[in-house]
Amino acid sequence: MGIKWDEFFVTGDPLIFASQIGIALTLVGALAGITYFKKWNYLWSEWFTTVDHKKIGIMYILLGVVMFLRGGIDGLMMKGQTAVPENDFLNAQHYNEVFTTHGVIMILFVAMPLLIGLMNFVIPLQIGARDVAFPQLNALSFWLTVSGAALFNISFIIGGSPDAGWTSYFPLAGKEFSPGIGNNFYAVALQIAGAGTLMTGINFVVTVLKMRTKGMTLMKMPMFTWTSFITSIIIVASFPIFTVALALMTFDRTFGTHFFTISGGGMDMLWANLFWLWGHPEVYIVVLPAFGMLSDIISTFARKTLYGYKSMVISIVMISVLSMLVWVHHFFTMGNSAGVNSFFSITTMAIAIPTGVKVFNWLFTMRKGRIKFTTAMFWALAFVPNFVIGGVTGVMLAMAAADYQYHNTLFLVAHFHYVLIPGVVFPIFAGLYFWWPKMFGYMLNEKIGKWHFWLFVVGFNVTFMPMFFLGLDGAVRRAYTYSAETGFGPLMMISAVGSVILAAGFAALVYNIYWSARNADRNIGNDPWDARTLEWATATPVQHYNFASLPEVTKLDAFWHMKKNDQLQPLTEDEIEEIHLPSNTWIPIYMGVVFGISGFLLVFEWTIAAGIAALGILAGLAFRSFDYDEGFHVHKDEIFETESNWRKGANKGVKNHVS
Repeated sequence: MGIKWDEFFVTGDPLIFASQIGIALTLVGALAGITYFKKWNYLWSEWFTTVDHKKIGIMYILLGVVMFLRGGIDGLMMKGQTAVPENDFLNAQHYNEVFTTHGVIMILFVAMPLLIGLMNFVIPLQIGARDVAFPQLNALSFWLTVSGAALFNISFIIGGSPDAGWTSYFPLAGKEFSPGIGNNFYAVALQIAGAGTLMTGINFVVTVLKMRTKGMTLMKMPMFTWTSFITSIIIVASFPIFTVALALMTFDRTFGTHFFTISGGGMDMLWANLFWLWGHPEVYIVVLPAFGMLSDIISTFARKTLYGYKSMVISIVMISVLSMLVWVHHFFTMGNSAGVNSFFSITTMAIAIPTGVKVFNWLFTMRKGRIKFTTAMFWALAFVPNFVIGGVTGVMLAMAAADYQYHNTLFLVAHFHYVLIPGVVFPIFAGLYFWWPKMFGYMLNEKIGKWHFWLFVVGFNVTFMPMFFLGLDGAVRRAYTYSAETGFGPLMMISAVGSVILAAGFAALVYNIYWSARNADRNIGNDPWDARTLEWATATPVQHYNFASLPEVTKLDAFWHMKKNDQLQPLTEDEIEEIHLPSNTWIPIYMGVVFGISGFLLVFEWTIAAGIAALGILAGLAFRSFDYDEGFHVHKDEIFETESNWRKGANKGVKNHVS
């Protein structure tokens, strides 16, 4: 096994030592607090064992926010290191580990959980369903994601972090050049989390195809549902490729095979191809749902139907197809022929066409609209120009000949962040402000929200805009230091200052969540934004059965038409029937724990112990196979009382609503 027990815990670095103490104290404090306030039973029965898509969605969002904090600290450490020339805040190895974990966490454990969380909460409501198609599978997906995230994050205090970049290119990621176990964490943790994501993709494909309410044809679905549906198809198509690549990586590193190791006759470029066959569609997996959120939010606050709905749907489908045909543009410089580079250059630039169509759709939706400048709309407005900068620089990088100049520089890093932060993070923030009242029954504070917006957007541009110029001037990425003679210092310092402003923006969001939870007005109705889609047709916060009777849809923007045509009639007792729902179950969280233990043992290459632990996975599957729990029924009296209570206050005012 080659494990030195005296190196089991990472030692010798004061930053990590302080983190270890901090984590230990936080854990002890959390456990003591839960025990003191006697919340174990509540957490177990209401959250840990739930199969309710809304609660699972909220737990995904909580995971994403916590991981945002971790990944953000990594980013601040990188900026602190490069703020001045020849800085020794981080050494080369620590810097390698930090930029590796920053990339992985931000993409796979921040963007994905936040988006899947919003998908979980909103999609069943938007299509008029009571839950997703497979509620238990949904819970299992979440707990596998948590298991993978936990396993990946403990690497920096136990065993050592992965250090080969978020792309984990071979031969660098192989045992020849990375003999420690850090990259085992990468292979195993992402495998576990990826299995959860693949299940989510399958679940949402089936949910959208089979669970839509009466009358909701595909072309009457809200745009967020459309983009989530296409995203789920991309997940099902691309994640199995990553699963295979990670399995081969595990075989190479743990069992001595040579799929990717050059010295053993393997092909390092096989990894690059497999990784980007998943990696580039992954960009659209996180971007497309964000596009859908913006479409619904812009339509709501412009008070108009989305302009060019059909062209928007066609554009999404075109993007999904093209996303699988561009992966080679990530390695134009790795020895392809001119013909191959030209083909992938053209397919890459072709993506700009449907993407451009969507930008014009949003602009024409706002044209002559009576726009309400809420915090959610602010994020949508900021998205357009910032994302266009990312898109235009992407077209520059798509030109293979020019890419030889930009490749491996900070220009690429700036482009990447101008795509993913405005294209994913801005819409997620917009979605949180927009759907927060539906989740919790109160709104996030608009005034603090504006502080969050301005600090974050200004900080983002101050951080990443200088990196375009640094890259054009020859500053390479993944370099932990540089000499004063390069002249990079002033722009690097400006970028570092920007990152502090950016962090202050995120802190404003966290404060807003805290402040609003304690002080926000609970006196809001079910439709505080005068919205257009079905999730606003039910109570705020949403009751566990979603709808007393499933709505019938006749048009796009179904809820808005119901309101304008006075079709929202009071619910009578005769219309109410008992509602069947699935029971909570302990199996998903149990499976997450067992996967985590087995994965941890496999990371340390204790294969026999890992195999024994994996028997627990088979036991969980066996329990599920013989689980004959058929759920429960919500009785008519409970439904009638719940519906009567919230419908009495459906038209309540909202004191902190910006109109």
